[in-house]
Amino acid sequence: MAKTLLSFGHGYSARALARRLLPTGWRIIGTTRKPDRTEELRNEGISPRIWPGTDISADLEQATHLLISAGPGAEGDPVLNALRADLVNAAPHIEWAGYLSTTGVYGDHGGGWVDESTPLSPTTKRGKLRVDAEAAWQGLATETGLPLHIFRLAGIYGPGRGPFAKVRAGTARRIVKPGQVFSRIHVEDIAQVLAASIARPNPGAIYNLCDDDPAPPEDVIAHAAELLGLPLPPAEDFDTAELTPMARSFYAESKRVTNDRIKEELGVKLKYPTYRDGLAALLADGEDG
Repeated sequence: MAKTLLSFGHGYSARALARRLLPTGWRIIGTTRKPDRTEELRNEGISPRIWPGTDISADLEQATHLLISAGPGAEGDPVLNALRADLVNAAPHIEWAGYLSTTGVYGDHGGGWVDESTPLSPTTKRGKLRVDAEAAWQGLATETGLPLHIFRLAGIYGPGRGPFAKVRAGTARRIVKPGQVFSRIHVEDIAQVLAASIARPNPGAIYNLCDDDPAPPEDVIAHAAELLGLPLPPAEDFDTAELTPMARSFYAESKRVTNDRIKEELGVKLKYPTYRDGLAALLADGEDG
């Protein structure tokens, strides 16, 4: 029987997964809020839906798999808010459901390590909304038997989302905050993990998606400049740097995220285990990012 993935908020990570699934005969329905994106999605082999705005109850009835990338707002999770009754009805025939969350749910650990069992203590508003959304989806799964899997994503990079364009333009900044580290994940490795989970469902599982090398953000910019043979962007002290409130909030939390579970349970071997591997590949592929 053909598999049908209904992808809510069909964006960067979901599109990478689609590129893996479509050649194997999957049907993929992807929602977008932007009417001008429907043709682009259709050209990628996706059946596009403008949502919210159209009735997708029939698509939900046909779906065998669900992927939720749409982020929560102040009113909660948009998919649950709009479609809870339909999801309750659909749950018995759904074989796999994935919710894309963030490692921001763990909060600040002063550069220490966290794993999937670490208590959730976000300090940012975005992180707190994700904790609430995770709990809401887990509640639905408990109620209905929906085979839910939660994926906590570190900072995403990949084609079109690398540092090279800013380094070339001279607008890259090396913001230095002593002790600050971030974990990252290449979008192709996100797709690899999601595909591995679909092939080996484990309802209730939670997975961290990150590479093997948490690193200070200024090191990544420096390495990108080195790869390009361009001068090192000047260092700026975090305390005095001009940053938007959003940009500054990213530095409110520092932690190293473990990824043992995706390797041990799903057999994943990361394609890009460090940012150095990922950046070299982007440059080799002609992706300025």
